[in-house]
Amino acid sequence: MNREIVQTNDSSSTLYVPGLEQHYHSMHGAMQESMHVFIDAGFRLFESTDKPVHILEIGFGTALNALLTYFEAKKLNLKVDYTALEKYPLSMDEMLLLNYGSLLDTKEAKRILTDLHQIKWEEKIEVTDFFSLRKFETDIKTYSTKEEYDLIYFDAFAPSAQPDLWTLEVFEHMYASLKPGGTLVTYCVKGDVRRTMKAAGFEVEKIPGPPGKREMARARKA
Repeated sequence: MNREIVQTNDSSSTLYVPGLEQHYHSMHGAMQESMHVFIDAGFRLFESTDKPVHILEIGFGTALNALLTYFEAKKLNLKVDYTALEKYPLSMDEMLLLNYGSLLDTKEAKRILTDLHQIKWEEKIEVTDFFSLRKFETDIKTYSTKEEYDLIYFDAFAPSAQPDLWTLEVFEHMYASLKPGGTLVTYCVKGDVRRTMKAAGFEVEKIPGPPGKREMARARKA
């Protein structure tokens, strides 16, 4: 997959795929979008739990969501078991061009970002004593597991670019992968996407979106 590094409006970097005419993150701000959609609207729902939070990410990409989750877990004193799916992994050359470590302004951020990209695939790796990661080089259509998750970050490309990842079959698969009461968050709030989520069994709500986007979707398994 041909990709180009570009800078978004909050100075954080993202990738652009000319063949799909898609960016990995919002051009209004990659980091602020990830914080709003996945951390504020998703992960912080679990800030009072005393149990490990099991997360499934659809679209590992730049590892920005995982990196921000790591630091939020550290701040909240939470333990995270993180599983990520990515069919088209970044090369190390591409990873080295990402500026998230510099923006977070810590040596730890640069080291953790590198670790997230370099660890072996399909093995559960203890990145630290509170954050484990297991990556699979696949997508949700072919991913099979008996594990149940508390939270799903659904960060696939837009339905216009990857319609096969926004189908009833995919959402039924994710619904089945969630624990009762589990949550799915995504930036996409299109009417047909919400109707498909509801058809899969989700309770769906529209909530305020990140800068540049009026709304986003949060779905719950009853």
